[in-house]
Amino acid sequence: MEVLRPVLVNINGRIYRKNAVKEECYEEEDDYSYYGTASDPCTDEPCDLHAIEQTEKGFRCSIDIPSVLYKYIIGKKGETRKRLESETKTSINIPKQGMEGPIVVTGAQKASVASAVTRLELLIESFRRKQPFSHFLSFPLNHPRVQEGFLSFKEEVLEQCSQDMGVDASIFQNPAKLHLTVGTLALLSEAEVQRASELLQQCQGFIRDLTVGKPLTLVVSGIEYMNDDPSMVDVLYAKVQVKDGSDMLQVMADRLVEHFVAAGLMTREWDRVKLHGTVMNTLFRKDPSAEDKGSHGKQNTKDREAFDARNILQRFGEYHFGEFELNTVQISQRYSSDCTGYYSSAGEVTFS
Repeated sequence: MEVLRPVLVNINGRIYRKNAVKEECYEEEDDYSYYGTASDPCTDEPCDLHAIEQTEKGFRCSIDIPSVLYKYIIGKKGETRKRLESETKTSINIPKQGMEGPIVVTGAQKASVASAVTRLELLIESFRRKQPFSHFLSFPLNHPRVQEGFLSFKEEVLEQCSQDMGVDASIFQNPAKLHLTVGTLALLSEAEVQRASELLQQCQGFIRDLTVGKPLTLVVSGIEYMNDDPSMVDVLYAKVQVKDGSDMLQVMADRLVEHFVAAGLMTREWDRVKLHGTVMNTLFRKDPSAEDKGSHGKQNTKDREAFDARNILQRFGEYHFGEFELNTVQISQRYSSDCTGYYSSAGEVTFS
């Protein structure tokens, strides 16, 4: 990390500088430790995201944090909480195991409470980034015409290319789950799911301004890959474009990500969203319900068996899956299905 260009952390829309710290990792579930420094400049910045109340004994602040993250604040044998309490001269009260509720920070000085709250938020943000995503913003591509085109594509590929290394039926997407991933979300409580749904509703205005209150006609045609060796591929994607040639879908996706990043619920991975619809993925070989992370996080290639896509790209590079009218963006729940076979929705906005 460069001193003049420190890592910046977005917490609920507020940007903090982050000093490099040593984090100890333990294999046991409850063993988590954090080693900060008392001179961390972030701890001295005022905390104005939470109301700090004055009481008869000093000051008090409540923070709503998903219970799944309590263990990171407690640390191995309680050492993380003890260290934070000692360095900030505060008391940190965490609900007992199995109980939900806010974490309450109390102290004699308002600045001490503010410092503890800021450090707690930085700590939680650090561990939140390590959580697997639970939901994702998606544009459904599972229109019956596109599903029919996809099934024909699958049949023809297996007829013509099944002799190629790694090509078999197990690596094809479930046609009912064809989609474009806009961005991924790690929503760790029902309150966070509700907040994400409300954020999406806030986007309806600019979405309908972009679409003039009408569905977008999309063309799903052509396939591509994202690595540099077509003979060793893990994922093939379908290309998707707006029929009129505009970049309206790209603009919409970028603005959606911008909105969720500003709210602290999403991490920006690229300057622009890489819109792609997965049609073949080696993750499906062992787990048909696996989800492609897109650009979010590093792919685990250790247990994946790549396939040779050269013949597929040569013979089906311009394959036409179909066109349809897209009229919704939704928050899709990972590892779920609704009555249509698509992902269960935790919130959606229509274009018309």
